[in-house]
Parts: sequence; C-alpha cells; structure tokens
Amino acid sequence: MAAIIDYRGKSPTKTTRGIPLITAKIVKGGRIERPDEFIATEDYDEWMRRGMPHAGDIVMTTEAPLGEIAQLDGAKVALAQRLITLRGKPAVLDNTFLKFLMQSEFVQEQLRGRSTGTTVLGIRQSELRKVTLAIPPLSEQRAIAGVLGALDDKIELNRRMNETLEAIAKAEFRRMKEEGGGRVAKLSDLIELAYGDALKEENRSPGSVPVFGSNGQIGWHNLALVKGSGIVVGRKGNPGIVTWSHTDFFPIDTTFYVVPKGECRSLYFLFYALCEQDLPSLGADSAVPGLNRNMAYQSEQIVPPQDVLEKFDAVVAPLYARIHANDEESRTLAGLRDALLPKVLSGAVRVRAGKVDTVDGVDAE
Repeated sequence: MAAIIDYRGKSPTKTTRGIPLITAKIVKGGRIERPDEFIATEDYDEWMRRGMPHAGDIVMTTEAPLGEIAQLDGAKVALAQRLITLRGKPAVLDNTFLKFLMQSEFVQEQLRGRSTGTTVLGIRQSELRKVTLAIPPLSEQRAIAGVLGALDDKIELNRRMNETLEAIAKAEFRRMKEEGGGRVAKLSDLIELAYGDALKEENRSPGSVPVFGSNGQIGWHNLALVKGSGIVVGRKGNPGIVTWSHTDFFPIDTTFYVVPKGECRSLYFLFYALCEQDLPSLGADSAVPGLNRNMAYQSEQIVPPQDVLEKFDAVVAPLYARIHANDEESRTLAGLRDALLPKVLSGAVRVRAGKVDTVDGVDAE
C-alpha cells in the first residue's frame, strides 16, 4: 500500500453546510450515498491532518458495519470516524482493482476472522495490515477492473436514471396537488394497514420475491405474501418509513402493507400521499419504536377526483415500469459481476484487454 489512513477517533464538529462528510453509514453496496452531514471549510485541513483523500482512494468501514467498500471520485470530501482509506502503490496495485478485491469473499472472510466484538464487529488497523491480497500482474489488474468497472458503471447509470424518473413522478404528484380540488378523507377511509408476517432470515428460501422490513428491502424469498406491486410501511424499528415494491413481495412482521379501500384505488397516489404524511411521529409507547396504526388512520388526506387520479396513473405507471426494468437489469449485472469476481481472482477466468476468457481459451459469456 502507498497509504493506509485511519480516520478513527473523535467525531468532527458537524455543520449544515461546507465540506461533505463521508460517514460509515453512507458507505453501502460498493458506493457512497449522498452525504447529509458537513464540516466547516475552515476546519477541513485540521480534521484531515492524518492524510488527504485522493481521487481513486478506497474507503472501508471498520465497524458498524465492518467491510463496506467504496471508491472516492475527485470531489473534495472529509472522512469521518470508523473509516480507513487505502491507496495502492501505483506500480503495484490498481486502486479500482483493489476496490473489487476488498469486496471479494476471499478478503471479507479475512476481515471477519480478524475482527473483534460480539454485538458489533470491528477491526484494528494492526489486524487489517495482516490481511493477504491475491494480486495478479498490473496489466491484468487493470483489465479486470475495466470489465468489472463497466458493469458497475452501468448499474450506477441505471440508479441515476431511476432517480430522475422518480423525481418526474414526484413532480407530477405535486402538480396534481397544486391544481387543487378533491375531498378530504381520513386514511381509515382509504387504506387498511395490514400486518406483515414472520419470516426469519434462516427460513427464507432462495427466490426472486423481495422481502421487506421496516426500512426497505432486506432480502429475497421464493414465496410471496402479497401479489402484485404494493406499499410497505415500517411498523417497528423504523416506524413510518414508506417503501414501494414493483412486484409480488413479502412484508415481514415489523411492517404493515397497504390494502386500498373505498373509491381511491391508485396505489401510486397512495404511495406519495403516505410519503408526505408525518407517519414517523405517530409512535406507540414501547421499548421498541412503533407506528400506532389507529393514530395513523386518523390522519387526513385530500383525494383528487377519480378522473384526475386516472390521468396521474397514466403518467406514473410507465415511469415505474422503466424503473423496475432498470432495477432488474442492475440486479442481473450485479449477479454477473459477483460471479466473475471469484473466478478472476482464482485464475479460473482470465481477462485480457477487456476480453473475458476461461483458462482453456473458451469465451466466458
């Protein structure tokens, strides 16, 4: 390594604007989510005195959770505690290859094996330095990074496209509201918040049905509890979080799922209406935060006329169909990337100049 920079220690003083702060909680799934915390510009040099991040550097979470990996672009950012930055030696280790290598099960297993803690796993820098890396020649590293990076780039493009499509749908909802009209109804007149069902992780069978918890999708299963697209609302843990499912789905027992009732049958309208309700504030008194269903039912909502809802659905439905198609493509690409990674690291598949071959020369499609 050319550099291992450890940012663990005291937390920086956070502000509402300034230099974006990368925290462990926003390093997820191989990427860095949009920061919502900042440090003052005048504090930047002092906070980053252990080492300035460079474009291409790899960041790794050291605990809560352990081993999430992402790569920095050229944006000026500050790095918070529970993060370590890795930088390969230029003539030895390609940083983009390092990103994929650190995500591999070969390395992740070592991280878990060298971690400490029971409830929360964490790794010391001294133990991190003992992790071994399988490093092919630099030219092959760059070829591997190019192939896997192209898959990641397409996945990221799909994600950004979906953000744009979701923004269009949300703007259409706002436009419909601004035009006015409609009747005032209680949520109890529009929906039933039905209870999800128990489904422990160890009882899930591999499949294509998304499983939803109180904070969104948490896995996959082979059986659906609810047929068709629908809305999941967090019940316990993260009460009031509203999530959309494009397909048949399985909401677990920390959630409600929405069953339309009455004249309003537009799931798209109900989704955005629930997102705008302050459901998280309607908590039940208990040790675990929970959404009080009866309190939620008393919330009021303006419901546009049926012809307006039909026009809204006609605009939003194709947007959501495209979002779903992008998600499915990204899932396929991620599966291909994850299947290729151990094969190229083991030498079962070779990558040369962007061409993927098996070791006996047969193309690996």
